Amino acid sequence: MGKVTGFKEFERQDEAYTPVKDRVKHYKEFTVPLSDSEITKQGSRCMDCGIPFCHSGCPLGNLIPDFNHMVHQGEWQKASWILHSTNNFPEFTGRLCPAPCEQSCVLGIIEDPVSIENIEKNIVERAFKEGWIKPQPPKTRTGKTIAIVGSGPAGLAAAQQLNRAGHTVTVFERDDEIGGLLRYGIPNFKLEKEIIDRRIAILEAEGITFKVNVNVGVNYDVKALKDFDAVVLCGGATERRSLPTPGIDADGVVQAMDFLTQQTKVVFGKEVKDQVLATDKDVIVIGGGDTGSDCIGTSNRQGAKSVTNFEIMPKPPGHRSPTTPWPFWPLQLKTSSSHQEGVERNWLINTKEFITDANGKLTALKTVNVEWKMVPGERPQLIEIEGTEKTWPCDLALLALGFTGPESTLADQLGIEKDARSNYKAEYGKYQTNIPNIFTAGDMRRGQSLIVWAISEGREAARQVDIYLMGKSDLPSKNMSGDLVPL
Repeated sequence: MGKVTGFKEFERQDEAYTPVKDRVKHYKEFTVPLSDSEITKQGSRCMDCGIPFCHSGCPLGNLIPDFNHMVHQGEWQKASWILHSTNNFPEFTGRLCPAPCEQSCVLGIIEDPVSIENIEKNIVERAFKEGWIKPQPPKTRTGKTIAIVGSGPAGLAAAQQLNRAGHTVTVFERDDEIGGLLRYGIPNFKLEKEIIDRRIAILEAEGITFKVNVNVGVNYDVKALKDFDAVVLCGGATERRSLPTPGIDADGVVQAMDFLTQQTKVVFGKEVKDQVLATDKDVIVIGGGDTGSDCIGTSNRQGAKSVTNFEIMPKPPGHRSPTTPWPFWPLQLKTSSSHQEGVERNWLINTKEFITDANGKLTALKTVNVEWKMVPGERPQLIEIEGTEKTWPCDLALLALGFTGPESTLADQLGIEKDARSNYKAEYGKYQTNIPNIFTAGDMRRGQSLIVWAISEGREAARQVDIYLMGKSDLPSKNMSGDLVPL
């Protein structure tokens, strides 16, 4: 695939960023696209590697060598068709996915891997620009009705697939806009919301009905779901993790998702009462993942006095760790564009207390350095290092600690079984809960995960729903072996 000697002739080139001093003044995307000719060269780097491990690295099973080859040949429309055959929303994954496909790229064994994610983004943006992405409404309707609860990537993928199978699909979203965490949980500087709106317009033109401000189980009776032939629950894993730390209820200790959501709403002119701002404050972000990185970027844009990041785990190595060899996802230090904008990063540090003034306002954090004791066959033990206690000035502490699982409201009201990790339980490979006509997909079923997994789950669940309703399905699947027609 690509040019036979391309990986020897061309080096990897990634998109550049606009200067930090410029981009922190706004909330727009700030990447500088490569030229079409340079993207063509990047596609040419794809090797004829025999066994493309990128397929297994991608949860969607994207046909990566195939669309790379089309880009190499300048066949952009064919590249778009190949890409969309396995991925409903490459404009999302091309911006937000951590690209496990690249970490399993065969070229990555000896050189920088093929820039798959950026090629994907350029394919879909070219397709929208040329008008190749058009609504594909079904030619006939089955008469079956389906409710999708949740409009994140899993819900949207399931909705599009089921609609194309001819079913009548209604998507319920509890927020005032469609998109789930894509809408408010991801800063606009990583995903401009017009990108979501552009795709939603396609889905609406295909015949999907969207209803916002509908919180099923709260302001919409779950009994009304009985009016549908099938239901797919895609509410995500939104139960936020906190800390069992003294002072956690202090004024100034804020969940990261609240902080990010408020800022995105303000960007789009929505009224936010008592917005939490980092302006002129000493900010400490607790949690070293992507959400923590988003808080860092947002805090710098709001004009924080200082930004510090705490992570309880050890600092990863600068290169792939021997414990995670190719083609596995590597244990490796990640420095995001937000980190580059200004932050003091700290590893192996634990928050012991949130210190407040007489009015209950946060003024400082007390920490201690830690180490992990590893004993074979036992859970790692967190050991505090005596004499390392420290007090940090802090006006705003942002908890970016991830999510423990889905909210239980729907499961409790519908009588759906949950697994040991509080996820909505579904039969393996079927996405079907203990209630036959109710299915679940995405983070609600598997727990907090990647956007690419959410889209994959939505697609696979849609096929199983179609089989349940019709006895068979023409919807594509990355794994046909799991298909069984229910009796």
